[in-house]
Amino acid sequence: MTQYVVYDVFTDSAFGGNQLAVIPDAQNLPEDDLQKIAREFNFSETTFVYPPADPAHTAKVRIFTPTMEIPFAGHPTIGTAVALRDLGQTGDMILELGVGPISCSFGNDHASFTTHAALERLAQPDPALVAAALGLPQTAISTENHPPLQCSLGLPFVIVELINAEALNQCKPAIDQLEAGAAKHPAGLDFALYPYARIGDMIEARMFAPLDNIPEDPATGSAAATLAALLTEVHESAQNLVIHQGMAIGRPSQIAAKTTTGDQVAVTISGKALCTMQGVLCYA
Repeated sequence: MTQYVVYDVFTDSAFGGNQLAVIPDAQNLPEDDLQKIAREFNFSETTFVYPPADPAHTAKVRIFTPTMEIPFAGHPTIGTAVALRDLGQTGDMILELGVGPISCSFGNDHASFTTHAALERLAQPDPALVAAALGLPQTAISTENHPPLQCSLGLPFVIVELINAEALNQCKPAIDQLEAGAAKHPAGLDFALYPYARIGDMIEARMFAPLDNIPEDPATGSAAATLAALLTEVHESAQNLVIHQGMAIGRPSQIAAKTTTGDQVAVTISGKALCTMQGVLCYA
């Protein structure tokens, strides 16, 4: 039988943060079962761990949402690294993801990963469409720093600054408008929306991807990394952000995002994770 563990990521309290199922040894699972297993857990992501292609690395990690395999995501990277550490892996790690090798390290009860991927600006969706998709009036969107932008560091999100936290709390995504956004901007696959409000270095954010069977995500490290990279470009300065997410759905999360400037922006995402469940896939 194949073992699994469940971690709550970007939190230090059980039943907070973002749930992640990790299959620490997926070598014997049939390829056709991977998506079915992810759908059975029905978390925003499930990871399957394999021996690395490069023996100098720690592991190969494949990431599945309930509907598709994706090349990169933040809380699966943090959660899988912590799970492997808890299962006996020592020292820093290099995980082979769909976007290439990602370095992970540990310190002060936090796990961190750093990406040097270049920020891709895929599209500039119409603010009226974005507002409608969020169930907000267009006046709730701030364009002082940037317009709504579909960006990616490996996974696309529409990054939307709102005028305040009250507007963020009022978001009520509209499926028909999300479908319209996905049709108009297919590079984003599911037109995932990442609205945020900023007060200094503190960010409050939410993430909606109901077209990928994720009505609202409690913590989204890949979106946090994308936001940090975008703000680094917009303000032409390194960022040191604390991002709060998940409060609206009762799973409070905290993500630290730091960047460096230069020829190539580096983004480091940090957070805690803890094991809440373990078991076996009885059929496998």
